[in-house]
Amino acid sequence: MAKYLLNDAVSIPETAFELSEHLGFSVSKPAMWAWYEMSGAVLSHYVVDQQTRLQGLFNWFYKDLGFCARDNYFSVEAADLSYCVLKRQGNSTTLSILLILLAKQLDLKLEAILLPGNTVLKSQVCDVIKYHDPLTGRELDRHQLHALVRGEMGNAAKLKPSHLKPATLKRLISRMLHELKAGCIVNQKFESAMECCNLLLQWHPDDVHLNRERAFIAQQLGCIKVAISDLQHFIDLSPHDPVTELVKIQLKELSQHTQVYH
Repeated sequence: MAKYLLNDAVSIPETAFELSEHLGFSVSKPAMWAWYEMSGAVLSHYVVDQQTRLQGLFNWFYKDLGFCARDNYFSVEAADLSYCVLKRQGNSTTLSILLILLAKQLDLKLEAILLPGNTVLKSQVCDVIKYHDPLTGRELDRHQLHALVRGEMGNAAKLKPSHLKPATLKRLISRMLHELKAGCIVNQKFESAMECCNLLLQWHPDDVHLNRERAFIAQQLGCIKVAISDLQHFIDLSPHDPVTELVKIQLKELSQHTQVYH
């Protein structure tokens, strides 16, 4: 699996389906066949006018196919692209990925915008840029985009130009992995959460916050030595981080525990 994450030339949906199977959530082949069927069917909505084509895509996706937000929004299933394709339910990231791929089939430009805590879609038709909620397809204005940022980061947060920068494929798949990891932690699937961290660290070895997250997961698994190593790594490389003093306390407490081997 490392070969998919260490190579920047990854592709979707193949990589996302393979990740899901690797993590033990679903089998990739049924999802791939469902995707082939969908990507062929969308071509019937190819019309000359681009705006009509885009609206036709949204109507088909949400009304005809019935794609929607999963009720258990922060679950593993919502963050799993294979599940999203097969059950037609997902979160803002998985639904965005599918719409981006389907739009490409129709020669339409849709891109993912990774706001803090939310993924939104950016369309560009005849040089007119619009933003869309991937959970519904509805258009979002800048006030609504700012509200999403404030909802995640606090009322004082500003909507920055960097927030509206289209995501690279690497960042998009990384967000999906982060959301899978979070879902695993919520569902107490700590072995899978640990593997999500390991995969992310292969791609982002300088992200010490991943080490801190892995330390928490390792502690839940009883792997105290791994947790201590990750916390020490965080402290060494982030001496001025606001949470470093708390991490030092956590490290001291862990150091007093007996190592449990697995």
